[in-house]
Amino acid sequence: MAKTVTKSAKKASAQAKPKAAAAAKVAAKPAAKAAPKAAAKAAAKPAAQKSAPKTAKAKSAKKPALKLSMLKPSVNNMTVRVFARAAGFDAAETDAWGHTRSPEYMARNPAHLTPMIEDKGLPRGVLWESCAIMQYLANKHGLEKFYPKAPAKRAMVDSAMFYLIGTLYPYVARATYPALGFPQYAGEVGHSDAHPDKKSEAQKAAMAAIAEPLEVFHSFFRDGKPFIGGKNPSIADIRLAATLEFLAVIDYVLPKWAKEYMAAIEKKLGKAYAEPAGDVRGYIAYVRSQAKASA
Repeated sequence: MAKTVTKSAKKASAQAKPKAAAAAKVAAKPAAKAAPKAAAKAAAKPAAQKSAPKTAKAKSAKKPALKLSMLKPSVNNMTVRVFARAAGFDAAETDAWGHTRSPEYMARNPAHLTPMIEDKGLPRGVLWESCAIMQYLANKHGLEKFYPKAPAKRAMVDSAMFYLIGTLYPYVARATYPALGFPQYAGEVGHSDAHPDKKSEAQKAAMAAIAEPLEVFHSFFRDGKPFIGGKNPSIADIRLAATLEFLAVIDYVLPKWAKEYMAAIEKKLGKAYAEPAGDVRGYIAYVRSQAKASA
């Protein structure tokens, strides 16, 4: 009996082998067909991964939009115009000449000042003061090249800007505004009814005072470096170079280092500096030609 079962089992096993082989062959066909598809998908994945960075790069290359109200003859405005170009912003400039006292402008900017930027991220939607604008935009967009993140380096840039605004620029304004035809600051001789000789004396005194703070920028803030920011111009450098542009209207003789410094900034920043500077220089040339014509 056991032998019969064994023979039957062997026979069944022998019959099952061809069937199993056939089944395996049939099963192998779809697998073989699927293999190229799977391989194609696997090959497609790296390609998709490679193309992803390109898309991300294209998005990051898009220039940030910036709405800027400005006055072309002003070096304060020139500062932000230079910075916006150098930093790669897509700036939509609006010439606010004659409109800063309009109800619409005053409703947004009660200080009626330029330059002014508009940004939804700001608590009141707008921001004025050239240094504050540059600091804000540099912070928001991580522009460490112009405004270093390291506390000590940033402190030097801030100090240079505040020293300029508090000390150098008031001298420059007193010396140049009468020649530029700009309004004088209230409470000062230039704004008063003083005799023209007194106003001239005050203007000359301011002109003479420029040399000292100017040397501070050279010996302390630059300290042998090409720029206050080191190898590259910082926002303080942009502010200083723009300020010095006004001195041409009074034929102020800049020291050799200052001329070289301004030329180096313009060369480094190229059109970003040259175009806004051209508007200021054009206005100065116009003022000088008018003065000669009336002399």
